[in-house]
Amino acid sequence: MLLVTGASGQLGSRVHTGLVAAGVPAHAGSRTPSAFGPAGRLLDLDDPATLDLAGVDVLVLVSAGYAEDDVVLTRHDRVLTAAEEQGVGHVVYTSLTGAGDHLGFALAHRWTERRLACSGLRWTVLRNGLYAELFGQLAAPQNGVVAAPFGSGALAAVARQDLADVAVRVAADVAADPSAHVGRVYELAGTTAFTAAQLARAWGAEHRPITLGAQRTALAGQDLLPFQPAMLMSIYSTVAAGLLADTRSDLPDLLGHPPRDALAAAVAAGVPEAI
Repeated sequence: MLLVTGASGQLGSRVHTGLVAAGVPAHAGSRTPSAFGPAGRLLDLDDPATLDLAGVDVLVLVSAGYAEDDVVLTRHDRVLTAAEEQGVGHVVYTSLTGAGDHLGFALAHRWTERRLACSGLRWTVLRNGLYAELFGQLAAPQNGVVAAPFGSGALAAVARQDLADVAVRVAADVAADPSAHVGRVYELAGTTAFTAAQLARAWGAEHRPITLGAQRTALAGQDLLPFQPAMLMSIYSTVAAGLLADTRSDLPDLLGHPPRDALAAAVAAGVPEAI
């Protein structure tokens, strides 16, 4: 049996849908399993009583990273301990690009990679680049101006669907052959890097970036969860510093075709609203 965690989320839902479309029987782990009919399976990483992984051969662990680090570490440790105790054969984990260690949400990913390496489980790590759609949303024009503090830094962003497709490919391979992808770490950055200025031109907007300090002040006036400002500021600063522009990637090989146009995906996602 194959089980996808976080199947109600934007990445997990695409992975589950892709597996089903490929004819791979897959259960959808979710806090709202009824949304998936017979394929739905109650799975809440905050509730140990729901972590029934009996019969699961391949677990696609979609990072539960949208929380404080201690919460995420507890969730991941909890599900991996359950996987060890209940005989899960292989874990495919959606991690973060290796170039992303300066991002405010990298710690939980690196800890989880280490936790997997020290486990008795077979595993594969998919180090996902930042979503093109997120870049487009964060750089979205306001009143015809792109003012986000990305400076001249370029980002090797990836269309979310491409990352889902890679997870489908790897999980399906493992389901068919337990020896496939064992112990592999795949870097899944985008194959083309682009800047906020290029996005501005595509939108027909003016590129007038503000400082990081000004952006921090702007975030202070928004209704955000306590951990969100630090995460967002780390994206702005790391892209601006040019640390996420490396386009060396396993993405094309695992997709089996050229990646989607990440710039176009970012442009389409760039609705003019506050993030």
